[in-house]
Amino acid sequence: PPSPLWALPEELLLLICSYLDAQALGRLAQVCRRLRFLSGRDLLWRRIARGCLNSGFTQLGTDLAAGIPVKERVKVSQNWRHGRCRRETVLKWKCKQVASFSSSFLMPWMELDDEYLYLSQAENIQAYHLCAEGTGLQRHPQAIFSGHQEDVCRFVLVNSHIVSGGGDGSIVLHKIHGSYSVKFSAHEQEVNCVDFQGGLIVSGSRDRTAKVWSLSTGRVGQCLHTVQTEDRVWSIAISPLLSSFVTGTACCGHTSPLRIWDLESGQLLTCLGTDFHRGAGVLDVFYETPSLLLSCGYDTYIRYWDIRTSTRKCVQEWEEPHDSALYCIRSDKNHMIASGSSYYGVVRLWDKRQTRCLQSFHLSSPTSSPVYCLRFSTTHLYAALASALHVLDFTAS
Repeated sequence: PPSPLWALPEELLLLICSYLDAQALGRLAQVCRRLRFLSGRDLLWRRIARGCLNSGFTQLGTDLAAGIPVKERVKVSQNWRHGRCRRETVLKWKCKQVASFSSSFLMPWMELDDEYLYLSQAENIQAYHLCAEGTGLQRHPQAIFSGHQEDVCRFVLVNSHIVSGGGDGSIVLHKIHGSYSVKFSAHEQEVNCVDFQGGLIVSGSRDRTAKVWSLSTGRVGQCLHTVQTEDRVWSIAISPLLSSFVTGTACCGHTSPLRIWDLESGQLLTCLGTDFHRGAGVLDVFYETPSLLLSCGYDTYIRYWDIRTSTRKCVQEWEEPHDSALYCIRSDKNHMIASGSSYYGVVRLWDKRQTRCLQSFHLSSPTSSPVYCLRFSTTHLYAALASALHVLDFTAS
């Protein structure tokens, strides 16, 4: 006869099982059909998943991957932690050599959503359909977005819109599902970086300015503020609260390369950090929350800023082991950071709870290439190098 314990109401069984770890839940699933069903419930795995790497949960518990069973995400998370993946070069293209970040051309950039990967190649942005079975992406683009006369430097994908900045000094806005597009002249030199939130665009340029642009009806492309940064702007991001934006600059002068500006007035709010070295420019910035910010650049460090506690010093930092500049960073908004370095296509995974690099992957050899951009889902990581797009598939056992 069945044990009286398993005859208990489901609510009590779930409460008892909530004290089990992943291994114990796995063993419990082998007892009988009822317990197999019970032990696979998302409710039980959610607590475990929040402590895992890249399981789709933010620090605040928001589920960014709803629809994917949490138990499966926990299993795949172990592959991220231990570096178990299948590597593939999914796209190749011809390009000229790029000497350094001082030239903003020929640097592919990416954005990712549930169905498509968007990749800039020369003056166009191409949309590649992600294969449903998770084996990569289709080799030919489903759509091409154009409008720049020179190469796309960077772009963002927000609410079915693409906003891009180009080497021709212009900004182009595309609506993904439709023929609507707008182009306007923005800067005297190339637009190195853009962001788009709440009906506003912010842009940064080699011409040593950052600008705020309106997209409201009747005012599309109107410049609301021009910020004199006194340095080339390499990276930019709008705060999730839509009240401010951060600029990362080349650090060729005597001011902090990381500064926060008021979005409504364009006035300087604060400088982050006091100990910076000439040339230690910030190449990428990423907001996790309105108060938590990641930055990286030429000084080989990933820095984690909490502007609630201090603007003078970061709360945590991680050093690139091989003393390479860091071109790009991305976070799962919980425990994991992925970074791309300037030599031999090195992608690193970091656990914020540890000081040393967790895993590293060399994607280009023998020819050295920076990782200009990386994006990841709960199952795949995509890295854009000078002449190829690489994918790491972490669903592989």
